[in-house]
Amino acid sequence: MKYTFEEKLNIVTLIKSGYPLNRLCNERHLDHKMVEIWRDRYELYGDAGLRSGTKAYGCPAKVKEEIVREHLEKSVSLSSLSIRYDVSCSAIKVWMGKVRQSGYGALYRQKKRGRPPKDPMARPKKREPQTELEKLQAENLRLRAENALLKKVKALVEEQQARARLNGQKPSTS
Repeated sequence: MKYTFEEKLNIVTLIKSGYPLNRLCNERHLDHKMVEIWRDRYELYGDAGLRSGTKAYGCPAKVKEEIVREHLEKSVSLSSLSIRYDVSCSAIKVWMGKVRQSGYGALYRQKKRGRPPKDPMARPKKREPQTELEKLQAENLRLRAENALLKKVKALVEEQQARARLNGQKPSTS
């Protein structure tokens, strides 16, 4: 469930004024850990800590590596790292998965974006080949595709004629 800034601020101010955290969480059916994170973020960042989201996407690879190393080598909890670096716990978990699978270098690699490349038999883009070799390669590719198409058409016509002969019909001339 999502909570508005006002709801979060109301809960944090109740805790700051001395209202017991456990009782508040039980009465309002709130996750104890989530409320602690709100409280800690409010103490560290003020109102902005309750308003803004985390900054996982703009986080440099060096910082990601530092966060993962702290968690794995020094056993610092995810929630405290999340609060200190203003990054979500789920983002840290994703980074740890990458490190466990491929090592720390995985944090530095950029993910390929966009549509995957098309297959070589697909229709080429409309651009003029620059060299004589490229022109010949493009013509060769086009002729291969044309040849494959003609073979398929011939096979289909022969199949139709064979069916027609089995049914006792005369083959068509078209």
